[in-house]
Amino acid sequence: MMGEFMKVLIACEFSGIAREAFKARGHDAWSCDILPTEILGQHIQDDVLKHLDDGWDLMIAHPPCTDTAVSGARWFKFKKEQQEMGVAFFMKMVNAPINKICVEHPISIMSTRYRKPDQIIQPWMFGHGETKATCLWLKGLPKLKPTDIVKGRLARIHYESPGADRWKRRSRTLTGIANAMAEQWSMGVLI
Repeated sequence: MMGEFMKVLIACEFSGIAREAFKARGHDAWSCDILPTEILGQHIQDDVLKHLDDGWDLMIAHPPCTDTAVSGARWFKFKKEQQEMGVAFFMKMVNAPINKICVEHPISIMSTRYRKPDQIIQPWMFGHGETKATCLWLKGLPKLKPTDIVKGRLARIHYESPGADRWKRRSRTLTGIANAMAEQWSMGVLI
């Protein structure tokens, strides 16, 4: 693929942040989510499972973690069926017919139900003075290298104020991480 642009799918992204990071580097990047996008651009508002076979070169997937993240372990006994659906959805992302895949998830049951992640990153490694352990399962991609290690490390995500949109605020990809993915995973692809 040397010298070519990639066709990139950002699965389960409503914010448009990662999509725009790849677009800024010249790629044909699309976000896909059942929600509308917050940043106007190339967005497929639909079930991403219908679009996994559309000829993507790279997919970064953000499958829902509500029923699989260990932060909600106290509720696991009440949502066995939802949890199994979450695991199945995650596995469809991992097994998509795409050569380069990153599936990101918080610390979750996927480390035991699937396998340990290839890498765990933190926002403070990419210019954001906060903590939020994020696991990356990688296929055909190198591990991300930190770009801007910050000393301040607050748990802002953990202490987001309650409200109907709390889950949205907690799930947005941070620009430093999106830019690192776009920069490092574009290397060797564009001239």
